[in-house]
Amino acid sequence: MLNLLSILVGIIALPLMLIALIPLLGWLNYLVIPIAVVGLALGALSDSNAGRNLNIVVAGVGFLRLWLGGFIF
Repeated sequence: MLNLLSILVGIIALPLMLIALIPLLGWLNYLVIPIAVVGLALGALSDSNAGRNLNIVVAGVGFLRLWLGGFIF
């Protein structure tokens, strides 16, 4: 059940992360990363790895985008 919730959180965070890849919308990653970390925590508590891995990718790409933008945009 926790894996299903983790995947659901990841599916919600993924489109937001894709929108945040647009120039000048990088600030949206400050919302996406905490959402993905909550999904990551739920995935870590479950028996399966699918939700955890999805949220690792979403948070990682979001953090990389913030890092490349100088944590501003």
